Amino acid sequence: MNKTAPGRIFDGWYVVASVFILLMVNAGLGFYGLSVFLEAITDEQGFSTADVSFATSIFFIVSAISGRLIAPVIQKHDLRLVVGAGAVIAAAGLLLIGRSTALLPLYLSYVVFAIGVGMSGLVPATTLVTRWFHVKRSVALSVASTGLSVGGLTITVLASTIIDRKGMSDASPWLALIYLVTVAISLVALWPDPATRGQLPDGEVSATGKAATAPTGVPYKQAVASRFFWLVTVGFILAMGAQVGGIAQLFKFGTERADAGAALVFAVALASVIARLIGGVVASRLRLIAMTSILSIVQGFSLIWISQVHGKVMLIAAAILFGCTIGNLLMLQPLVIADRFGVVDYPRIYSVMQLIVTGLGVAGGPYLLGWLHDVASYTTSYMVAAGLSIGGGFVFFLAWRFAPDLKPVRKELVSISD
Repeated sequence: MNKTAPGRIFDGWYVVASVFILLMVNAGLGFYGLSVFLEAITDEQGFSTADVSFATSIFFIVSAISGRLIAPVIQKHDLRLVVGAGAVIAAAGLLLIGRSTALLPLYLSYVVFAIGVGMSGLVPATTLVTRWFHVKRSVALSVASTGLSVGGLTITVLASTIIDRKGMSDASPWLALIYLVTVAISLVALWPDPATRGQLPDGEVSATGKAATAPTGVPYKQAVASRFFWLVTVGFILAMGAQVGGIAQLFKFGTERADAGAALVFAVALASVIARLIGGVVASRLRLIAMTSILSIVQGFSLIWISQVHGKVMLIAAAILFGCTIGNLLMLQPLVIADRFGVVDYPRIYSVMQLIVTGLGVAGGPYLLGWLHDVASYTTSYMVAAGLSIGGGFVFFLAWRFAPDLKPVRKELVSISD
């Protein structure tokens, strides 16, 4: 008979802490850090905003491809090997970025960095949390993914300070070292699944000390052929394109408009931390796809607000609302997938959606907003982003109301040795 393990902290919470640390540096130098790199590289090398924004788009496309390629590997093998290798590659990419003085080497450096970030980022991180938690998944994922925002508050701010003092070239070895050391710390408790620790998801232990139940889920081919999958994918293309485009340009936008680039990034990251923790609790009580639809629309209105104000105080207020939606939309994508399709083929399903969303939305957003800045203004950039996000909200509504559920199946879980 299965029972909750008495008198000890469930190992899954140590996994959550390790994922938190992993995502902290992954987002601090990858997701949020790209905005700082954009400002530094355009200032030091004289490249246009559109040119460096294209490097950002390359980064997101390649990191998504990297995540897709590792999905079948981490489904069968210990993902700590993949994450560790990714950290080394990402560190090499950071070193190369600091030494790039022409566009082609810069683009190639971003490719290397992206490969490493994809191998040590959201795909392995969210896979772990979905394996370790079923009932408490939304709370666990909200805590773990808060590392993304804390990375923006800490690692990104630290990176910005080092770059301001040393310049991008001399700062890059320090950034590479930060990535390597932080990922090494996270590897300590990135145990592949509960079976390797003689436990069940959410803290139960069988009488024999081995996992006693097999996970359920919708098979990969059935999931990716479903109406729900494609509606949600289109919704996230629009919502995440707007979101990541807004974040990637935020530091430069804030600096140009009110000399408040660092303040806006900090406000977004702080709001994201607080809102995600609240959202993790709320998500366990609501239909996840409905919550996603509402947040995408609210994100659109926050981008309209950002586009229309000029004073530092009002910009920070708008950035706080933007941050509240960022914190939860990023968390909701893996939650929506796991909730509808289960955990059996989660890495493959999530990585395919992530690849499409990244290639068409996340990668396109920064370049689109950067190009609109060069040909028009940041007001135009953020208004277009707002339209995309609101459109995404309506697509999520269609997925909520008009996509039928699929019947899950049970598969035997092949344990990954510790």
